[in-house]
Amino acid sequence: MLGLVVALICLQTYSVNGACPHIITRAEWGARQPNGEWFLTNPVQYAFIHHSAGPDCHDRATCQAQVKIFQNYHMDTHGWPDIGYTYVIGGDGSVFEGRGWDKVGAHTLNYNSVGYGFCMIGTFTSHMPTAAAQQAVKDLIDCGVQLGKIKREYTLRGHRDMPGSSTECPGTMLWNAIKHWPHY
Repeated sequence: MLGLVVALICLQTYSVNGACPHIITRAEWGARQPNGEWFLTNPVQYAFIHHSAGPDCHDRATCQAQVKIFQNYHMDTHGWPDIGYTYVIGGDGSVFEGRGWDKVGAHTLNYNSVGYGFCMIGTFTSHMPTAAAQQAVKDLIDCGVQLGKIKREYTLRGHRDMPGSSTECPGTMLWNAIKHWPHY
């Protein structure tokens, strides 16, 4: 119980100081209940960057609708127990809780139990996500480090970097950009 209280105090402290972006909870965006969940051993080694390979969004209502579509697709079409991503980031910088910290996702084949998946809404093959979205992802990863969810010396990768991945994710423009982010 004490550990939970400390984690909540830390989360509030980092949010006030700007290291953690505001996170729109599952309850706030209207997530369905998961059909199962598995837990990670923190801190994890990897932070994976994804794109949704669909339309961009630039306001909370549109982004929230997209997140619901992702969850329905992942659960109803793929038969997964929940949305696959750890967090989903909109073009306005909104951060939506997917599976959230501590839970094994379904985002990077063979690496779900050793990393978190951060998905930016849009297709970033020929254009970049907004500056707000990029900053939100960077802040979220920094937050994960500060909370002990991600190792201080973590490895940042795009989905396509991992062996066995036959995908363009996170899109060529974004992939080329993240190669210049810390820890790539």
